[in-house]
Amino acid sequence: MDNLCCFNSVSSQVAGGRSSCSSGTGRSHHGPVKYGFTLVKGKANHPMENFHVAKFAQLQGHELGLFAVYDGHLGDSVPAYLQKNLFSNILKDEEFWTDPTRSISKAYEKTDQEILSHSTDLGRGGSTAVTAILIDGQKLWVANVGDSRAVLSKSGQAIQMSIDHEPNTERGSIENRGGFVSNLPGDVARVNGQLVVSRAFGDKNLKLHLRSDPDIQNADIDLDTEFLILASDGLWKVNHLFRKAEQSRGMVP
Repeated sequence: MDNLCCFNSVSSQVAGGRSSCSSGTGRSHHGPVKYGFTLVKGKANHPMENFHVAKFAQLQGHELGLFAVYDGHLGDSVPAYLQKNLFSNILKDEEFWTDPTRSISKAYEKTDQEILSHSTDLGRGGSTAVTAILIDGQKLWVANVGDSRAVLSKSGQAIQMSIDHEPNTERGSIENRGGFVSNLPGDVARVNGQLVVSRAFGDKNLKLHLRSDPDIQNADIDLDTEFLILASDGLWKVNHLFRKAEQSRGMVP
């Protein structure tokens, strides 16, 4: 894989402070893989709530590419905590090298419990997450909670590597936990009339009706692999709505 690109649709915490627009690049020390990220603040007036990770690291004789987008809501505390702790919890798990899927799943749940057991302020807000771990440039593991998305391009074909966790698609789970899904005219479906995703980190007041277990997929990286994109829902959904509007005006097929 020659390029691994991480994009986020709204502004994020970056090294050295905050910026309404930021970008950067990097590359593997032992292979051809390169990455880039672009962070752009949207039109909302609230403070930036999105964070990212994009780096290569050496661990136990292996090179790991670590990439993530954390899309926060009701504050930036939860995505900031994820940026600092989620990958650490994954890589510290004793089963990571033998069973990455199990380690990633356990670490997602462990990190959510840490957030909820922390101060009231930390757990009040929440965040989605999509993470990607590239091991020695050969094996890719992608996990997500919420509606940030990962898409892999292979032989010119787009392969979605994540699952959007939306209230309508997980209504049964929400209702079994005692919650409800609202579908008001002109609005998107929301858990208990509040949250537009059915899985998230944090959100202490809604946690009885939410899940934080991730969906996990893996892929072999070979010469047919072109790039991977990670992005929050702002990129995927805003662009989708823009295209629909253009189609309605006959401007695009």
